[in-house]
Amino acid sequence: MKNAAIAVSLLLLLLPGCGYNDIQAGDETVKAAWAEVSNQYQRRADLIPNLVNTVKGAADFERQTLEAVINARSKATSMKLSPELLEDPEAFNRFVEAQGQLSSALSRLFAVAENYPTLKANESFRDLQAQLEGTENRITVARGRYIDTVREYNTLVRSFPTLITAKIIGARPKATFEARSDVGDRPPEVKF
Repeated sequence: MKNAAIAVSLLLLLLPGCGYNDIQAGDETVKAAWAEVSNQYQRRADLIPNLVNTVKGAADFERQTLEAVINARSKATSMKLSPELLEDPEAFNRFVEAQGQLSSALSRLFAVAENYPTLKANESFRDLQAQLEGTENRITVARGRYIDTVREYNTLVRSFPTLITAKIIGARPKATFEARSDVGDRPPEVKF
């Protein structure tokens, strides 16, 4: 009985250092950072239909470029942006690839738009272009915050003694963004 009481006392002393609460707080922080990334990608996706409609007004605008933007947006918005995506590195990479393809298609659209003076002079087009540029900047900031949050969380679940608690409760490192030039993961260049 005395040994059991000593064991329970030791466990109670060690419990605050087990990291369970820190892991839970870190997980929630990662989810919140992901939600901000998701919001910014959704903002970009919401601006694109207006941009496409404005560009369609330029009768001789290159159809192939416009279709590439429409298809890339469709692919990017078809992926569910849930916190579970962070637990599946393959799904996360597919998401990053789809977003990169959308960024690349937008870059091509803006580059081709340089050849259409009436489109460049269109106030709606310029406004949408500026909004998309601002959104790309917001995406970059949100992704940076997410990367920092994931780094802190991953360090927590891989460090002793919280590593033990993480293994017991099944907490695993989260996926993060990596720079990928193969999918056009750059903001569109905006020229005036």
